[in-house]
Amino acid sequence: MNAILQKVESRMLGGILQLVRFGFEQAMSCLFPVVIFASLALTQVIPLPFLPRYDWLLIICIGMQWWMVRVGLETRDELKVITLFHLIGLALEIFKVHMGSWAYPEQGFFKILGVPLYSGFMYASVASYLCQAWRRLDIHLIKWPPFLLVVPVAAAIYLNFFTHHFWIDIRWWLSALVIIVFWKSWVSYKIGDTRYRMPIAFSFILIGFFIWVAENIATFFGAWQYPNQTDMWSLVHLGKVSSWLLLVIVSFLIVATLKRVKDKAVSVEASD
Repeated sequence: MNAILQKVESRMLGGILQLVRFGFEQAMSCLFPVVIFASLALTQVIPLPFLPRYDWLLIICIGMQWWMVRVGLETRDELKVITLFHLIGLALEIFKVHMGSWAYPEQGFFKILGVPLYSGFMYASVASYLCQAWRRLDIHLIKWPPFLLVVPVAAAIYLNFFTHHFWIDIRWWLSALVIIVFWKSWVSYKIGDTRYRMPIAFSFILIGFFIWVAENIATFFGAWQYPNQTDMWSLVHLGKVSSWLLLVIVSFLIVATLKRVKDKAVSVEASD
């Protein structure tokens, strides 16, 4: 009986240690987003001189990005991916603000069509998390769909963020399509010396939910403002989870595709 109890205790302790390791790696992967949220909170309660708050946030984001590359927390290739996400996110922000989906009511010198330039870094921080987690957890993709299938799915999801303002919203059809396309796909990750795996679709849902939680924190500290938050802050509608879920899918597909292209290029060079 004692041997059984010791074995159970050993497994529980091992499970707790693995969970702590996983949490640590996740926390380190979230370094850029944490800095953004901390800056949003601090600049909300501590007014900074000379420049509007949005401009200080831009300076902080640029400084953080430079520091992460400088000390080796991010590679130059990862910086290219993050820059791509900054541009994709900024384009989406300009369109959404123009359509009245949300607003940036504070003043700022570095704004384009009502959108502060720091906003692109919030999308870039998602890419930063994905790149960091990919490396730290030694991510491998199992039964990944063909390139010619992945790219149209990602493009359709991104375009729907624009077209649903003028046409029907097909996000739920796209969500169903993602489940079909990635039904047999898994993501494998390593914690310590042990490798685990989970369905890709489930990982999308988890990341999308936690980004929705982060969105509530961001709007609370005035990162942006939805129409129903003009007079008083309120919880972001749970339906936004679907939007973030689709955005996470796009982000993951872009990072995964670029990683696979990079790995194939390295393999070719090594064989030569």
